[in-house]
Amino acid sequence: MDVSDLGEFGLIEHLRAALPAATSDRLIVGIGDDAAVWRNGDACTIATTDTMVAGVHFLPGVVAWRDVGWKALAVNVSDIAAMGGTPAFALVTLCLPPAMPVDDVDALYAGLRECADAHGVAIAGGDIVSAPVFAITIALTGDAAHDAGGVPLLLRRGAARPGDLVAVTGVLGGSAGGLRALVDGAPAIDATRRLVARHMRPQPRIDAGRAAVAAGIVCGIDISDGLAQDLGHICEASGVAADLRLDRIPLDADLAPIWPDDAVTMAAAGGEDYELLLVGAEDAIARASTALATALTVVGRIVEGAPRVRLLDAGSAEVTLASSGWDHLKKGRPA
Repeated sequence: MDVSDLGEFGLIEHLRAALPAATSDRLIVGIGDDAAVWRNGDACTIATTDTMVAGVHFLPGVVAWRDVGWKALAVNVSDIAAMGGTPAFALVTLCLPPAMPVDDVDALYAGLRECADAHGVAIAGGDIVSAPVFAITIALTGDAAHDAGGVPLLLRRGAARPGDLVAVTGVLGGSAGGLRALVDGAPAIDATRRLVARHMRPQPRIDAGRAAVAAGIVCGIDISDGLAQDLGHICEASGVAADLRLDRIPLDADLAPIWPDDAVTMAAAGGEDYELLLVGAEDAIARASTALATALTVVGRIVEGAPRVRLLDAGSAEVTLASSGWDHLKKGRPA
């Protein structure tokens, strides 16, 4: 057996079982959520890490290094947003081929700084190592809000309950469209340029995460692996099932005119939109919707049953998508 037999999420569970059970009374959230959370005196620290590898997460020579720098930090900021927190400090590890031009590193850091400035992140240090292929790893910490009693306000994957509504911020599918445009070499028209920008310059929903916890929502995740698959992560963690209405998914306006037959699949399973998927009671979703600057669209409901996501069309018939979402390792899964 190799790691591709397990897949990314199977490997996570395999490794979790290999580690000792967390015994620190400071640890609030461990393996299995968008980020870890631990107590730091009277405060709570949220921490996450993510890696981008040339040829796996982006196409070197096709996309701009400045955009790579932006995205490398933005995906980590999105994890903090998915917990309802505020990003603070980042550590950056660069794995660099010795022949990499310094101009490319400068451009990378220009994009990294742009993202840091946009989201109030301080780059506090890091590491540089030689490697046969470029990779960048960022570790990011953030702060959690608290209620009047000092209890941290967090979005968790395991907090969904039957009857809860499933809602998403913004529009979906733009990142999948941008990746497809890059891979296919689609004509550089205004629509494809916008889609590529959504793929390489995601906009983390920090304000939406904070508004969600303030509204009383306690369950959420960012949409990185694809809406259907990320909703599946919530179902697995919460021990519930979900009905997802494909006809209600808010589609990126640039998708359907270019790929009319694939737009819904790209929005449901494409991934890397880095919008937030929020799950909560109807009144809490309504409060959050009123507070948000971006649209919040109800796309489904949590139901009782074994963990699964049932995909429904406009007539409430169950359908199957050709793609289920992103998995770094699984054989036969899209990359």
